[in-house]
Amino acid sequence: MKAKLWALVRLFAVQGSWNYERMLGLGLGYSALPLLEELSRTDPARYRDAVGRAGEFFNCNPNLAGIALGASVRAEQEGLPGAQIVRLKTALGGPLGALGDRLFWAGVVPGLSALAVAAVALGAGLVAPIAMVALYLVLRILVGRWALTLGLREGLSVGRALATSWLSPAAERAGLVAALCVGVMLPLAGWWLLGGGSLKEILLAGALALAGTVLAVRRVSGYSSVRLTLAVGVVVLLLGMAVR
Repeated sequence: MKAKLWALVRLFAVQGSWNYERMLGLGLGYSALPLLEELSRTDPARYRDAVGRAGEFFNCNPNLAGIALGASVRAEQEGLPGAQIVRLKTALGGPLGALGDRLFWAGVVPGLSALAVAAVALGAGLVAPIAMVALYLVLRILVGRWALTLGLREGLSVGRALATSWLSPAAERAGLVAALCVGVMLPLAGWWLLGGGSLKEILLAGALALAGTVLAVRRVSGYSSVRLTLAVGVVVLLLGMAVR
């Protein structure tokens, strides 16, 4: 349990030694050390090889790196061939990168940022960005813990477990939710920057933004929905200015 906790803590700095030669490799190797410590006592030769493999080239979204770390450590503990472990990590890199980018960089981060701006426009002040950063950190911790636990539990079977988990559906919907948040935020931010107005004006801007966003996200998904919703938000903002 202590080894797992230390590995999780180290995963938060997995990009600390990022470089073009190994990407996340060195950070992943450093995070693997607490989990491989028992192996150093039972099989020193295997331990040296495992540490070397853990630090080899690897890249994915840092928020999901725990899945690859846990699965490869489980495979090392079970004494599987080194070549098979390398193939496992290679196979996980692409899917974890795509899913993590869609969930966090195209969903959670822009969505929370838009909500923070909207809250500031409504008078929340500095409390809004602080609260959104705190919420992101909580999500990061929860997802990181789940990822490491999944990898350690499933080992070589992590691919099947990942396919049936909540991650894929969440990644598919994250961009749509972010687009909705951006669509609602833009007219509110414009209304605030122009000096505010009556409750009727803000309700009108919010309703138009919501309607435009719903139309946008019904036709596109992922990154495209964010871009299209930004365009819809600009049009709604101009309409709101004309109404005033």
